[in-house]
Amino acid sequence: MKMQGNGSKRQGKFILAIVAFMGFAAPAVADSSPLGWWEDQTGKAGILISKCGADLCGKIEWLKTPLDSSTGKPKTDIHNEDVALRGRKLCGLSILGDFSPDGDGGWKGGWIYDPEGGKTYKSVMHMAADGTLHVRGYIGIPLLGRSEVWTRPATKLTPCTEG
Repeated sequence: MKMQGNGSKRQGKFILAIVAFMGFAAPAVADSSPLGWWEDQTGKAGILISKCGADLCGKIEWLKTPLDSSTGKPKTDIHNEDVALRGRKLCGLSILGDFSPDGDGGWKGGWIYDPEGGKTYKSVMHMAADGTLHVRGYIGIPLLGRSEVWTRPATKLTPCTEG
């Protein structure tokens, strides 16, 4: 009987250790994914990154100032190079797409749309050790581009498409 009790105690401690390890390991895995909400480096927009088939994509789903100050109406894509697209609302606008894993913990082969410049660029992104998302838009090769550092929002963002 005594041996069963000790074995049972050891088994219980082993299971407890596994559960504790899983509790600590799970957040690290979740933090290495770009899925979810991000604030751009200006703090003006919240982007929601999600799965689109096998790839990742993202939309502007929150705006610090969702209404145009001169018209009082929702902001639109006024800088788009294609005049026919300038009436699109910024809220809900797809600005990231076609990102696939690069094998090194980052994502490649994507595109990013810059609503302030009205242009679309090739793009890559990766998670930094500090939990920020580094997004690079470029022409030709990544060396010829610009990077932004996005952070997880400190507070819950309310999607502008809901209100």
